[in-house]
Amino acid sequence: MWKMTNDSAGAARATATRTMRTAVIAAPRQISFEAIDLCQPGPGEVRIKLEGCGVCASNLPAWEGRDWFHYPFTPGAPGHEGWGVIDALADGTMGLDIGDRVAFLSNRGFAEYDVAAIDSVVKLPPSLDGKPFPGEPLGCAMNIYERSDIAPGQVVAVVGIGFLGALLTQLCSGKGAHVIAISRRSFALNLAQQFGAGHTIQMDDHRRIIEEVLSLTNNRGCERVIECVGEQWPLDLAAEITAERGKLIIAGYHQDGLRTVNMQLWNWRGLDVINAHERDPKNYIKGMRAAVDAVINGEIDPSPLYTTFKFDQITNAFDALQSRPDGFVKALITI
Repeated sequence: MWKMTNDSAGAARATATRTMRTAVIAAPRQISFEAIDLCQPGPGEVRIKLEGCGVCASNLPAWEGRDWFHYPFTPGAPGHEGWGVIDALADGTMGLDIGDRVAFLSNRGFAEYDVAAIDSVVKLPPSLDGKPFPGEPLGCAMNIYERSDIAPGQVVAVVGIGFLGALLTQLCSGKGAHVIAISRRSFALNLAQQFGAGHTIQMDDHRRIIEEVLSLTNNRGCERVIECVGEQWPLDLAAEITAERGKLIIAGYHQDGLRTVNMQLWNWRGLDVINAHERDPKNYIKGMRAAVDAVINGEIDPSPLYTTFKFDQITNAFDALQSRPDGFVKALITI
């Protein structure tokens, strides 16, 4: 059994035959919109009428095309940064109710509706009403920050100032660390300053960057380096600016093949290397709950990082994610 916003039998029959609009990646760089049967919650699940969904950098290969992908994608996939309002409940969903505003974990968020298990849902408090909340990437930022073991007075380099890098800059500087932000785009470096970075360095020349970091740290390097790019060169650079017995935190999503590492350097310096990605849904949810608190308490303010596109502009969102024009950090789709 499950409950809807209107419990009359007639409404139940009408809802059961309704359709919902979904975006489908039909082929590389090609999105179609399809009407499919409205999803229904199973036991322990809720149905969510989406308000929006973030577009993750990890979605970009699906948009660009890779040999190992099969097209068309499942309707709504690979959107996994959704938030919205519960509009139907199944049995076994105590603690949640129709009308609750939530962020949730799924992989079908490019759609008007989605379903999620109750243990994959985080309720959003009234103080966040009207504010977009892509819970999964916000939760990632909080989990990476927790695993980075930041303390006041540390020198922390953040390599790559995108969505994660900007939020981590804000979190680390708020903790009292001195943040060195390293990024390719001048816009991103200005953003890092606004988010609390003490120094910014253009990511253009490998040797010059190392020399500048060493000059800022009395030739010691940084106690913490958080790599947020997901490419070989920034990973190499991040290792070289990490101090002896420092921690190298890999937050970039390295999904396009193998990497080489300078094991002699890692070993000689005694680096702690932390792969800061989570795969356990419980840890994702923990991070999302921490993000709710962090936004409410003012520890992070992601609002300047969002560029909003309407649902039928999702192609434009992917184009912006690929080209990254000045002013762009994070695409959100409003549904």
